[in-house]
Amino acid sequence: MNRYRRLKMHFLNYKTKILITLGVLLLVVLSVWGMMSLESYYRNITLAQLPITLLMGMIHAVIFVYMYMIVFSGGLTKMDKKDIKGKDVNIRFSDVIGIDEAKEESWEVVQLIRDHAKLKQIGGKILRGILMIGPPGCGKTYLAKAIATESGLPFLSMAASEFNEVFVGVGSSRIRGLFKKARSLAYGFGGCIIFIDEMDAMGHKRVFNQFGGNETNTTQNQLLVEMDGLSGAAENVIVIGATNASEDILDEALLRPGRFDRKVYISRPGLEGRQKLFEYYLRKVKHDPAIDVGRLARKAVGKTPAEIENIVKESALISVRNKKDRITLEDISEAIERIELGQKNKITVNQREKEMTAYHETGHLIVTFLLHPRDDVFKASIIPRKSSLGVVHPTAMEEWHSDDFDSLMADIKVCLAGYAAEKVKFGVTTNGVSSDFKKAMMIAHHMVWRCGMGPAGLVGDYTAIPNEQLSEDTKNRLNLDTDQLIKKCLKEVEELLRTENNLFERFAHELLLKEELEYDRIEAIFAEYGKSNPRRFGGNASGMKEEGGRDGAPWSGKPV
Repeated sequence: MNRYRRLKMHFLNYKTKILITLGVLLLVVLSVWGMMSLESYYRNITLAQLPITLLMGMIHAVIFVYMYMIVFSGGLTKMDKKDIKGKDVNIRFSDVIGIDEAKEESWEVVQLIRDHAKLKQIGGKILRGILMIGPPGCGKTYLAKAIATESGLPFLSMAASEFNEVFVGVGSSRIRGLFKKARSLAYGFGGCIIFIDEMDAMGHKRVFNQFGGNETNTTQNQLLVEMDGLSGAAENVIVIGATNASEDILDEALLRPGRFDRKVYISRPGLEGRQKLFEYYLRKVKHDPAIDVGRLARKAVGKTPAEIENIVKESALISVRNKKDRITLEDISEAIERIELGQKNKITVNQREKEMTAYHETGHLIVTFLLHPRDDVFKASIIPRKSSLGVVHPTAMEEWHSDDFDSLMADIKVCLAGYAAEKVKFGVTTNGVSSDFKKAMMIAHHMVWRCGMGPAGLVGDYTAIPNEQLSEDTKNRLNLDTDQLIKKCLKEVEELLRTENNLFERFAHELLLKEELEYDRIEAIFAEYGKSNPRRFGGNASGMKEEGGRDGAPWSGKPV
């Protein structure tokens, strides 16, 4: 029987091939007969147009097949909805470190999801949406996944940019499809979590014009309708949005209660959080047990969890490159330098330029250590990196959320220290001070024009007043105050460098000899001259307190 079927199929295939061949021959014969029946003039025209005709036919065929495949596969509105069960996300609240306040608010949401019967008994409603706002790399996505894991609900993850298309109606159609999928999962699992990352790509303030707006408006309107539940959905669907942008740029309708009911503000971790993060990520790699994690946490003021993880990863690469079997403190320090300062450039620098760079960076180093109330020197180098020939890398000793008069004046002094050092030592300066001057002028201008810190006593934010409404006398007084602050700082810096000339020369020669000075060596040299400070990294850190966070940007030397 099987043999008979095979013979029958073979005969049918053979018959089909014969019919196709005969059909092709018939078309060829008819085409030749048609061409021969034409007059010679029209026959020549037809033959000349034949290649173009065949090419256009092939293009039309390709377009038809492409459009057919798009429609067949779901059309333009098809999107990649990452449907994941909560237990498969496998990120617990214990894995979210350094953002304890945000965890507490999110944990309350998890408890409501787990048992919202009591809430219904008193007539309450579960949260419809949660908006997470904070800097990049602070754990917003991680926290959303932890909520899904702890609550055990399905997790749909998408980026807001996936809803934006040039074709009208595609974004709103994708929103409907996403919520339809979420309701289906909520019906089967008792709830569903939708996570939309980078909400500002879709949720920024709507713009209306004579044409009615744009596609983003339509997409956002559909999201508002779905979150309002106007389509009749009563399922337990929770939307979690995340954005790095300020909430001021988001549409007010999106932020009102009933849509995003709760805003969770996520900030950079404090000292205790950074210490836990270093401990967490170091546990995942082989490292020297003698590493002082508390000291690393104090060096990493202002760092996000993602940046701390990156430091540990980079130190592991450096350790392998140096053929070590475990990560040491030197590897972590080198990783911080590589990330913060960039890779070392192998360029030739003449001796004169090298000396000026050494004294320039020595000025930054001494003024930072002796005059700045908040910053300390992490490293000094005259090895070219990025666009500079040298750098002094400061870091904050404590965390601060605001700057006072003394700290701002100290920032100006540190900026002017390179210029003052060149002037004191050589009597001339280089164009390497241009970036330092720019930063110093910006700080002084901010103090006088916006913060009322000028010596003339003018109080108020004068940048809020239109320029044409300010009198020339007021402008001149403000500019004079700015100049006075700059000159006052420069005078103090020059006096310090001349007073501490022995220390000034010592550090410059150390840099010329070794090219790089680590913190421990810098601290030791200052101690020789009786300039040690127990509040710095080398001293007793038990008395350190948390007051806020301010990033210490490197003070660049001369540009290449």
